[in-house]
Amino acid sequence: MHSGRGFQVNTAFRSILLASCLATVPAHAQWKPVEKIEAYAVSGTSGPELYASIGERGPQASTGTRAIAHTDFKLTWQRKYEPQPDGACTLVSAKPKLIITYRLPKPAGKLPPHIKQNWDVFAAGVEKHERVHGDHIVDMVKAIEALSVGFSAPADPKCQKVRTELTKRLAELSLAQRQKSRDFDRVELSDGGNVHQLILNLVNGG
Repeated sequence: MHSGRGFQVNTAFRSILLASCLATVPAHAQWKPVEKIEAYAVSGTSGPELYASIGERGPQASTGTRAIAHTDFKLTWQRKYEPQPDGACTLVSAKPKLIITYRLPKPAGKLPPHIKQNWDVFAAGVEKHERVHGDHIVDMVKAIEALSVGFSAPADPKCQKVRTELTKRLAELSLAQRQKSRDFDRVELSDGGNVHQLILNLVNGG
């Protein structure tokens, strides 16, 4: 993919999603995610220089290429399993702790006014893109919660089978969510897509 001036566009965005789902939010969910922004410095005083610096310093994707930005998360659970009188085991509560981290580019030095204006538009658009990935992660966790609470396995007095079966279900949901993330990036990064336009405007704007 190339810009109108022949500047090569490397538009890799990656979001590592370990599990996900497409369910609705349970009525009892009261938790909120913690969101953090980690900036990495880029150098240059023109659009092409700034974008070239992103290619050199951006977060590394799983493919080995450099990404413009990256959304990652850490998810832990407090789960309570209870054996039932009939020999089954039920997961009676599952409380998540979710930390989402957005890694975004930031100029290391002062930019000329017209370049700063272009950069601000670019940076806002990149962050908006990544926050959609963040929303996908939150939806995933809420759906995992909805699936988990009340999940039960028969003939499981030691609460072992219920854990195994739950892991299988979440793996199935994970595949669906990863595809959702890839589909979103494909649209955003395609010719004429939102992110593609942001890059071209930055590079060709001066």
